[in-house]
Amino acid sequence: MPKFDETDKFILKYLQEDAKLTTKELAGRLNLSPTPVYERVKRMENEGVIKRYVALVDREKVGKDLMVLCNIRLKEHEQKAGAQFVKEIVELEEVVECLNISGDYDFQVKVVVEDMREYQSFIMNKLASLANIGSTQSIFVMGEIKNENVFLPELS
Repeated sequence: MPKFDETDKFILKYLQEDAKLTTKELAGRLNLSPTPVYERVKRMENEGVIKRYVALVDREKVGKDLMVLCNIRLKEHEQKAGAQFVKEIVELEEVVECLNISGDYDFQVKVVVEDMREYQSFIMNKLASLANIGSTQSIFVMGEIKNENVFLPELS
């Protein structure tokens, strides 16, 4: 596991809050010159600590008003069947998150769609077409209380 110091921690914090910050802006917040900040960011990118930069979109402003957490139980649990399910589920554009979970279900997927009609179509035409689906349970999200993507590593 990579080692992090206080400067690395703040770089990660600032980039998670605003990935468009320039090296110069980061350096200013950290009271450092741009070169060491650039080198730290590059190191964390090369180590895979920083995986990618994204724009977070307000789903409701683009007409994706319905969010559903769909719990999925597989029929078969052998490695090949599970791997095939994962390969297929990540290709579905409505699925924005997929978690392998413990408990009564094997996976939980976060589905974002326009409305109930689109979710019904997703279930009937896409999810039901996957070979290894045993059962599902849909949980309709009524509101988001907290949706944060900022977390910090432990210091070395």
